[in-house]
Amino acid sequence: MRILCAVDGSEWSQWGVQALEALVGREPEDVTLLHVVDPSAIQAGRGKNPVAERRALAAMEKAGGILLREAERSARVALGQAATGPRTKYHPVLAHGPLARTIARQAQRLKADLILIGSRGLSDVQGFLLGSISRQVAAIASCSVFVVKRPIQQLTRVTLAVDNSKHSRAAARFLRSRILPESSIITILSSAERPVTDLAVRYLSKSQIEELERPVIEQATRLVTSLRDDFLKEGYAVETDVQMDHVIETIVKHVEANHADLLVIGSRELTKSERLYLGSVSESLLRHAPCSVLIVRGRRA
Repeated sequence: MRILCAVDGSEWSQWGVQALEALVGREPEDVTLLHVVDPSAIQAGRGKNPVAERRALAAMEKAGGILLREAERSARVALGQAATGPRTKYHPVLAHGPLARTIARQAQRLKADLILIGSRGLSDVQGFLLGSISRQVAAIASCSVFVVKRPIQQLTRVTLAVDNSKHSRAAARFLRSRILPESSIITILSSAERPVTDLAVRYLSKSQIEELERPVIEQATRLVTSLRDDFLKEGYAVETDVQMDHVIETIVKHVEANHADLLVIGSRELTKSERLYLGSVSESLLRHAPCSVLIVRGRRA
């Protein structure tokens, strides 16, 4: 697997590098450590003092080179390769441009399978690798994105939230074959919206409501049972949960109650017009889930 890990020297970006330890059971073939220098950050006074701008840019590039060397050392430690011969190839990359777009473009150029990015968890603060940047990357990247919201050394409890779509099945395959350690306990959760509105409930009998809900529950049960069997065949410990309620609220409450290390969701690749908004379910889960979130996307999922 090819992983791109975005770094900027902050505590949150270090979480992303350290999260490689959680993947140590399936060591990646390549890890690209990317630091982005955004020239616009020093060009507010463009034309007034070009010499000072060039010096500031050179200083940022020098600092970026130091950060990349430190990040590579941390990555080797996380993967247990600090004192042994490297089994993973490391590629430090210093790039220029707008932060989120540059991360996504570099991932596409490198044919990355996964972007690792730390998040401070803020909603409206601008800055590299803060909440807004990680959501932008998740919205525009063509590959899967692992947003690390807190230090994570192992994936003990993982929740896979699914619906009856090919994207959910792709997320399950990605989880089994690319990232999930054999020691993980995975919960396959399906939360379906009720087929009747609150208003309609007032005018329907209990038996009528149950008749409408039964096919939805049965379909969700068949789905999680099928996915459970796939995981069991490969020796994973699996739990299942089927609920009928508000999808986002149910999933967030579930990962909170189960102290999940990671929430995994499948998502289709977005069109250009959709990329300004990640999509109601995945965007909301990325914003509100208390744990790290893996959005599985891309042809190689």
